[in-house]
Amino acid sequence: MNKKLIAALSGGAALVLALSGCSDDDGEDKANEWAKQVCDSAQPQLKNILDASTEIEAVTDEQDPKKYQQASSAAYQKISDGYAELAKAVQKAGEPPVDNGVKTQSEAVKGLNAASKRYADLKTAVDELNTADKGKFAQGLREIQEEPPKIVKSATTSLQKLQAGELGQAMAKQPGCQKVAASASPTG
Repeated sequence: MNKKLIAALSGGAALVLALSGCSDDDGEDKANEWAKQVCDSAQPQLKNILDASTEIEAVTDEQDPKKYQQASSAAYQKISDGYAELAKAVQKAGEPPVDNGVKTQSEAVKGLNAASKRYADLKTAVDELNTADKGKFAQGLREIQEEPPKIVKSATTSLQKLQAGELGQAMAKQPGCQKVAASASPTG
């Protein structure tokens, strides 16, 4: 329904690419082990986030507000769940073997959990839209569609610290991160 939304969904692909890193250098064994654990756990979640973004994009021209509401509500829930699971994967992997590893991990987990909550809030907001009044529905939808780019930017920023140095290099080598990055193609 809105080009801003499509741009926001492209941001989801940018998040996937950010998590996958992009380097060829060899990293240390600990960094590789940590990255493997995160990427193996994150891969299905990243795919779910991309799939849900695609589902929202698929209904952007939907004229029936109820159908749009149902599809976008379900997709926002999937995205929220995906971010929550990404946070769990980073938490479960433990402290990354880098300087200030605890802080880096904590900030990434905090950012991912915040993104999950914000998408859950979007789901609630979509569910509460008045589909009987197309004008009110469209206005509410415009307000909601302003949020995904902000959420993706915030989540990507929190993950960028994980991509620094050896950790980013190690993540770039992991098949779990590469598979999703290879299938991600920004739209819009």
